[in-house]
Amino acid sequence: MEKILVISKSIKDLNSLDSFLDSTFTINHCSAIENGTELLKQNHYDVIIFDIDLIRAPCESTYKKFLQSFWLIHASVKIVVMSDPKLVREAVKVVKAGAWDYLNYPLNPAEVKYLLESIRESIKIKSELDYLRDQFWQNDCLESIHTNNLNMKKVYNKIRLVAPTKSTVLLTGETGTGKSVIAKIIHKHSNRQDNQFISIHCGAIPDNLIESEFFGHEKGAFTGAIKKRTGKFEIASGGTIFLDEIGTITPSAQIKLLKVLQDQEFYPVGSEKSIKTNVRIIAATNIDLKELCENGTFRLDLYYRLNVFPIEVIPLRKRPEDLSYFVDFFLKRLNQFHQKEINDVSPQVIDALLQYEWPGNIRELENLIERAYILETSNMLTPESFPTDLFENTDGVAYLNIDTSLPLAMVRKKAIEDIERNYLKEVLTKNKGVINISAKDTGISVRQFHKLMCRYGLQKKDFKTAKIQI
Repeated sequence: MEKILVISKSIKDLNSLDSFLDSTFTINHCSAIENGTELLKQNHYDVIIFDIDLIRAPCESTYKKFLQSFWLIHASVKIVVMSDPKLVREAVKVVKAGAWDYLNYPLNPAEVKYLLESIRESIKIKSELDYLRDQFWQNDCLESIHTNNLNMKKVYNKIRLVAPTKSTVLLTGETGTGKSVIAKIIHKHSNRQDNQFISIHCGAIPDNLIESEFFGHEKGAFTGAIKKRTGKFEIASGGTIFLDEIGTITPSAQIKLLKVLQDQEFYPVGSEKSIKTNVRIIAATNIDLKELCENGTFRLDLYYRLNVFPIEVIPLRKRPEDLSYFVDFFLKRLNQFHQKEINDVSPQVIDALLQYEWPGNIRELENLIERAYILETSNMLTPESFPTDLFENTDGVAYLNIDTSLPLAMVRKKAIEDIERNYLKEVLTKNKGVINISAKDTGISVRQFHKLMCRYGLQKKDFKTAKIQI
């Protein structure tokens, strides 16, 4: 069923439309543009039909701004203008500014029905295209591309468009935003998916070995080259090579990489014979390559070759609507590999996570959830399992679960127990489960420390294996 909003000073416009449209259309009416925008905020409308007398403007650009006031609320709403034949030129200006079409007074039933049917068909086609786009993503990638963030949806749309091509892709964004995951998704949805995907972390390779890693070397090419080695660009031929932290490679490697991009060939170290390669390059950087070019540490011509199709990955702090999804996703994955069943998170924890800046992005969140999962003794992640500094920007008592149905003495007792448990967890985590050092830091005997651990169900082994990467 399509919903139509009619904005007109005359109720006749509503009555005439209502008289010759069938029950598949629902029509609402208001008499002012301001009321129309408010209704659009509260309801979903497929079509807005308005009287041109309400928005007479001196030029087409003004009409465009007017139409954008609707599209900012609902981007896909179709807009139709009603006009007296004498004002048909104004109606055409509105259409040029982006409106779907115009109708002349008096409204002709056949014309209105035809126009609305064309809009209905357009909506149907768009729905089918959206379905096909969703089908584009392979099932094992669907969890990775989930997002409720508008800008991140645009990123995934770019990925969908570029994946089937052979174009070079440059992924930019902060550390931990998932650039390597996106590189794999691009490869998986390309026509190279059955061939090799080779990932190279450029920043982890010593400068004197990076060319050998990329292009291979001949036996005796340098000290220590005791046998011939095949480079990653030769291994990845026919597939995709992912160059992470591309901004760290040496000037010499930059020249050779430029040749690969230009001519699809390279020379192994110590060889005079070139090797052809058919490889797609996806590069990633968490630093500004343009700035490196200005500083003279990165070749400008290589930058242009890499920057064919740039994709900026959104940091976690700018997509807070996705945070709860990632928490649930990490919990489900942890439950699969551990003898625990934690499926919920305290609201106080969620509030703190939403206020945190996430300098390490999704990777930092994953590590934080893993650590809390190991420490947690209940079936819900509680504030006690997280670092206390996570709650610095929240109300000091907000993370204590206070049950007002209990007497004050019991609430006080529970609060003390929560603080003790949290304190012991922090000390054990710091000391990786070493009891004697933890007892010394706490200021109590090893025997007393053991008693407290038993009281709160804490086990030494849980803190030996904890990955403290916050």
